[in-house]
Amino acid sequence: MKYRLAVFSALLCTATPAFAQEEPPKPITVSGGVAVVSDYRFRGVSQTDKQIAVQGGVSVAHESGLYIGTWGSNLAGWGTFGGANLELDLYAGFKKEVASGTTIDVGLTWYMYPGGADLTDFAEPYVKLGTTIGPASLLAGVAYAPKQKALGNFSNTPQSRGQSQDNLYIWGDASVGIPKTPLTAKVHLGHSNGNPGLGPNGTSVAPTGDYFDWSAGLDYVLGPVTLGVSYVDTDITKAKSAYLLPNFSSTKNGSSIAGPTVVFSVSAAF
Repeated sequence: MKYRLAVFSALLCTATPAFAQEEPPKPITVSGGVAVVSDYRFRGVSQTDKQIAVQGGVSVAHESGLYIGTWGSNLAGWGTFGGANLELDLYAGFKKEVASGTTIDVGLTWYMYPGGADLTDFAEPYVKLGTTIGPASLLAGVAYAPKQKALGNFSNTPQSRGQSQDNLYIWGDASVGIPKTPLTAKVHLGHSNGNPGLGPNGTSVAPTGDYFDWSAGLDYVLGPVTLGVSYVDTDITKAKSAYLLPNFSSTKNGSSIAGPTVVFSVSAAF
């Protein structure tokens, strides 16, 4: 999971004021938000050299369930793709309630890195199933990126040049409001299965590899602002990433960019 997805979802949930429930639904809804995070973690791996990121996005949804949107974040240090040092995602999909409290969401995300290295952009379709059980919200997702050059190894060997590979990411999220408080507890577990290397910019330009990532944290809603804190980690050991060093480490102190960390966030919706 991109940590930004959790932040963006949380802030969008605060975007609708209570009185809006009394108004008739609009055929088209525009929503969005901005966030500042202490570290941009994409599926457990830092994309900002373990430094602060400023992020934002906007989404347009139709009452039929169709939606489109865009989201962006700065990149820094190890994991940058050059050019604008920016990730810009475009996504579109269809979300519909299939049973009371249960929704299915099918779509595609196009990851872009403007002005970056060649063959960095890639497409990733996804399917998400969400439901509520009492006070708990549950989400299961599958994102499969078919074979693309951005997902292949790019080491300087004749065998790897022009190679295309795929990547499968499976994850589950759960959140529950803590009674009589403005706090929401949240947990996440994901697994990536792609080329045998570790991306981005380890052996491929996009996040790949065979590893687990997980997180657990709390959100505190304060009016239109959500304050968040999460513990984020992966099972990528130093031995697993040793052949990539110094690439797979912070430019500041050499520590792993996939190691355990606490991520703080401040987000606001509109």
